[in-house]
Formats: sequence, C-alpha cells, structure tokens
Amino acid sequence: MYRILLNTIFLLLLAGAAIAQTFPGYNVSTYAGIHGVLSNPASAAGYRYKWDVNIIGADVKAGNTYARVPKSTLTHIPKNWKPNQDYFLDTTAQRKQNGWMMAEIVLPSVLYAIDEKQSVSFVWRMRSSGSAGNLPTPLANFFSDFPNLQYRGKSLTIEKAAASMHVWNELGFSYARVIKEGYTSRWKAGITVKLLSGVAAGYSQVANTNFVLNTKRNADITSGTLRYGYSQELDHWKKPDLSNIQLFQNNGIGLDLGVIYEYRPDNGGWGKREGTDADDYKFRLGVSITDIGRIKYVKSANNTDLSLVKDNLDPRQITYRDKESLKQYSTRLNRYFTPMASDSTFHMSLPAALNLMGDYNIDSRFFVSANAVIALNAGNRNFYKTYALTQLLITPRYETERFGAYMPFVINHNGQADVGAAVRFGPLVLGSYSLFTTLFQSRINHADAFVALRLNPGMLGRRNGDKKELGCPVNF
Repeated sequence: MYRILLNTIFLLLLAGAAIAQTFPGYNVSTYAGIHGVLSNPASAAGYRYKWDVNIIGADVKAGNTYARVPKSTLTHIPKNWKPNQDYFLDTTAQRKQNGWMMAEIVLPSVLYAIDEKQSVSFVWRMRSSGSAGNLPTPLANFFSDFPNLQYRGKSLTIEKAAASMHVWNELGFSYARVIKEGYTSRWKAGITVKLLSGVAAGYSQVANTNFVLNTKRNADITSGTLRYGYSQELDHWKKPDLSNIQLFQNNGIGLDLGVIYEYRPDNGGWGKREGTDADDYKFRLGVSITDIGRIKYVKSANNTDLSLVKDNLDPRQITYRDKESLKQYSTRLNRYFTPMASDSTFHMSLPAALNLMGDYNIDSRFFVSANAVIALNAGNRNFYKTYALTQLLITPRYETERFGAYMPFVINHNGQADVGAAVRFGPLVLGSYSLFTTLFQSRINHADAFVALRLNPGMLGRRNGDKKELGCPVNF
C-alpha cells in the first residue's frame, strides 16, 4: 500500500501536477478582482471596477520531503525509475516524510459591483487535492525499496500514517459589502456559499502496526489495522478522464468567510470619496476561513477495514501489481487479511484553512504584503480529508492599472523556503512562487505554476469615476 502511495507522490511531482492559496502573492492585490475572492470573499467589496471576469485560469502545485528529482524529469518522465539517477532519496533525515499536491482550473467566473459598497460574484472551479505522510524516515526507506533487507530482523512500528486524494467541482456564490466606514477606516465582510459536487475520493490509514521482516519473502505482523475506502465511481472510471466529471452528484455545501479592515488616514477629514478609491489605504488587515465543508461518498462495494495481524506473510502478496485495478487490488487484500466492520459511506472534508493577511501601501504603486495560510484539519484524528499546507508568504509588489510585478518569499511548515515571481500584464497573469528556487537548484522536491486570463473595464480603457472628486463626510 505504501509503495503505491510513495510512487503516487513521485508521479504527481514529476508530472508537474503541482498548496493552499490559489495564485499566491498576486491574490492579495487590490487588482486581483475575481481572483482575490478565492482566498477572501470580502476583497470584492469596494472593488475599483464595475465588473471583473475570469476567462480561464489554472494553478498547480506538488511536492514532497523525501525525494528529489532532476529538473529534466519535469518534461521527460522516465519509463522506469532508477534510484540515484531519476530520483534521489533523503534517507538520513530525522523528520517524518510528507507529500502533497493541488491542482485546480478556474472556469468562467465573474465579479459584479452593485455599487460602491457591495458586490456579488460567481466562481466556478474544478479542484483536486492530495495529502500523504506522517511516515518516519526509516519506514519510508523500508517501503521505498520494499522490502528493504537492511531492516531484516528489526521490529518496526507505524503509529499512524495516512494518504488521501479528492477531486471535486464547486460553484461558488459570493456576497461582499462594506459594513462600516468612518473618516479613517473601512470594514468589509464577505461570504461565499459553494455547491460542491464530488467526482472521486479515496483514503487509507495504517495505525498501531508492528511488524518484523524475517527474510525477503517472510514477515510477521503482530498488530495493526488498515482503514481504507474509495468512492464507488472509481470502479467504473471511463476514458477520457473528463467524461467522469458530472455536476450535481455526491453533493455537499461549502463556505468561505472573510473580513478586511483598511486604515485610511489621508482623507483630509472629508470622509469617503465618491468613485473608486481601492488604493486609498495605508494598510489593510484581513482574516478568512476557506473551504469549510465536506462531501459524502458511497464506498466501493468491496471496501472494508482490515486487521493486518498475520504470521509468515509473503511481502510479494501485498504488493500492487502492474495494471491491476483498484477493485482487483482491494479484493486481493481483503482475502489476504481479516476484514473488519466498516461504514458503507464516508465524508471527505475539504482542505480548510485560516488565512491571515497584512498589506502595506508605500506610495500607491509599491506595496508589501504578508500572509499566512494555516491548515485547520492537518492533525491525525480525522483521515477522511485532504489538508492545506501551512505556509507564510511575504510579497513586495509594484502595480499600475495594467501592469503588476510580484516577488513572493515563501516558507512552509516542512521548512522548505522559496523565492518566486509573478507578472500581471493586461489580461494575462502568470507566475510561480518557487520560480527562482527551481531555476537555481539542479534537483527539486516541489514545484508550482499558475496562469490566468481575465478582463475588466480598465483593460478596455474605461474607468469608474474620478478618484479626485470629493464626497460628503461620513459619520459613524
């Protein structure tokens, strides 16, 4: 099972299928428009244009802490993976090993400003998320060359390790409003209600498992359980893959909630201005919780939890076989181990995250922002989930109406640090928060990229009023 898990992590990385926030670094900009709604729905209130349309966008990320690969494998994937040639393992690390991936396509979406205080948005996204890990390095070494004879005769223990994957569709309906405005401040709030449609999901968890490898073909498992399940749709998966994507199946409800405070000291005592004044703040603070919710799935009919206790086990009998379907493999495991009672359904939680944002306006062209993404469900208690990658980003940026340049500095909870870049040029946005890190390393263990096309009146030479026109004082 873990051989499949590790190979999956490698393939996700090498395929570039690239964690938490969509369009990182750029997404906190006041020019982000519909893209800013993805990380904080309150950002749409008081938007500078009447409308903003995403035509198409994509954001992909993947990584792990255990294996590095030459950059050439991103474009030329080997047919047969050879250690110390096609991949290099961190076999001496003292930490636990983890892997992750996220991929999403932002389909046609729109933000519409009802007036200066309120807006509505519609966002359509196809998303996938995967998480795996909590595996100590010696165990990763054992399973990466399964069975690794260097551990023969040694008692090994898996306290708790898990993997999960989720693919879903979401239709989001957002409302944002300026809820309070004074001489030097503005408060915004927003909510996104999401109709979720599950495409496919699966999970596995090995817990409290003790085993000894006696020989290459003999092992004893003295305790342990395997809890696993996958959605019944995977037993009937069709080609091409896109034909399996259907709206309004495995339905669920999700929520994003956000609030933003803006400090605006330069209004000269006249209160708010008429027209667009999106950049007339000295600093902003934002808080949001995204991806609250879960989706219910019916398990494949042959899924069941297993007691792994078994003497004289031949490791070859539990190894995944080439071209074997999930149904065939799970059926074989069920016959080899002792089935346990388990539910026929499961609820897959979304990768919920707390997003904290601070943004400082230097001179209305130069800005610097800091934002943290904190995973809310990354613990070991619930294994019906995928989870966000906790990380901190600091992004200096330069922006005008039709051009923006961004340089995110990123560190995640695995200790991986990156420097990236992004540009916004008219309708085109593209970037990578790990761009420079990837360029200056010969071997990499994570990668990402994003690109999007969007339109708003500013790109068409239209404006929404004159920022110099004064309004009446506002008293609260």
